[in-house]
Amino acid sequence: MIHVREYAGPDPTVVVLHGGPGAPGSMAGVARELAGSFHVVEPWQRGSGGRPLSVGRHVADLHEVAEHYCPGTRPALVGSSWGAMLALAYAAAHPERAAALALIGCGTFDLESRRQMRATIAQRVTPAMRERLQQISNEIADPDQRMRALGQLMDPVYSYDALPGDDPECGLDARSLEETWTDMERLQAEGVYPDSFSAIRVPVLMLHGAYDPHPGRMIVDSLRPHLPQIEYVELERCGHYPWRERHAQAEFFDVLRSFLRRS
Repeated sequence: MIHVREYAGPDPTVVVLHGGPGAPGSMAGVARELAGSFHVVEPWQRGSGGRPLSVGRHVADLHEVAEHYCPGTRPALVGSSWGAMLALAYAAAHPERAAALALIGCGTFDLESRRQMRATIAQRVTPAMRERLQQISNEIADPDQRMRALGQLMDPVYSYDALPGDDPECGLDARSLEETWTDMERLQAEGVYPDSFSAIRVPVLMLHGAYDPHPGRMIVDSLRPHLPQIEYVELERCGHYPWRERHAQAEFFDVLRSFLRRS
């Protein structure tokens, strides 16, 4: 089984899914904050090495975690970015196993949304940042270290007013990102996603920062034909990581806890 961190707390169980792909530990702040109200399970998704990673492999790993840590119960899934996409893929494959889905800064499921996201990022990147991006690409050979440096440089593009500090245990796996995202794009091109999400009948909440370069309203519009029950909450003065945002952190956790309790 993949590595899992478990936080003792009262039932029900919440499974927290990190983004990336390839950023295990990056949702630790959310897991710790929810642990006072719920039993929290935080799996670290499979890293690269050996056979190429796929969405199906991650779904199978998550099912093993759910069967082991939540026997006889249906956990809620809370996913960030790619983790939100994984939550949807899992619930579509195992619609009887999830009690509810909370999608934080969900990724894109169509080309139009991705084009808009890239355009927003391009508008926010300054000439100095572009120069530094090129330097990092030329100077750092290790792909994981390069991914970390690029992420730190681009954080202001994704965040509105981020509080300082990251989980020191957060690891990065550039190969995992490339392999998994390549497979996700293939599945989208073949029409598997988002069409298969029609199998999901449980409550779904999409929490999205207004400053997030991922175009939240376009993404929810692409999901709504398959998930008519989806709720959309947009947080002002908030970027891609609401739990790190100075102005939105409290509202984010209030909305998330309320949804999980009533679902």
